[in-house]
Amino acid sequence: MKKAVYPGTFDPITFGHLDIIERSAKVVDELIIGILANSRKKTPLFTIEERLHMLQESTKQFSNISIQVFDGMTVDLARKNGASLIIRGLRAVTDFESELQISQANQQLDSSIDTMFFTTSLEYAFLSSAIVKEMASYGTDISLFVPKPVIAMFSQKFPELVS
Repeated sequence: MKKAVYPGTFDPITFGHLDIIERSAKVVDELIIGILANSRKKTPLFTIEERLHMLQESTKQFSNISIQVFDGMTVDLARKNGASLIIRGLRAVTDFESELQISQANQQLDSSIDTMFFTTSLEYAFLSSAIVKEMASYGTDISLFVPKPVIAMFSQKFPELVS
């Protein structure tokens, strides 16, 4: 049984994330989506509970997906779950440089865990959670970029949001 972990902050989940989830769920038996609780990134807009809810609602059509909140290193999450793959999405060359370094470091920590990269579909190559948050903060319609459960959560944060 091939298990994989797809980690991220998912603050919020976007159609770009869902693109990677859908495609990777087709090549593994079980996909564990790991929501990173404490990141060195900026303070998240959404709480862990909100991000978990958005992911659960946005991925319920997949039968081979589970979601876990974790703190620490992705390689440890993979080990804990018996996963032999870490899934990462690539939008641009700049993503590749940092993701390659992380992949190589993980390989040094545990050579039994590989990284599989999925390039984001062209329609989502520009998309990031940061861009979505910026648009929403100005009341822009974000329905082209995020699933409906995310729009509902944004409406609570930004009442002026047009949907």
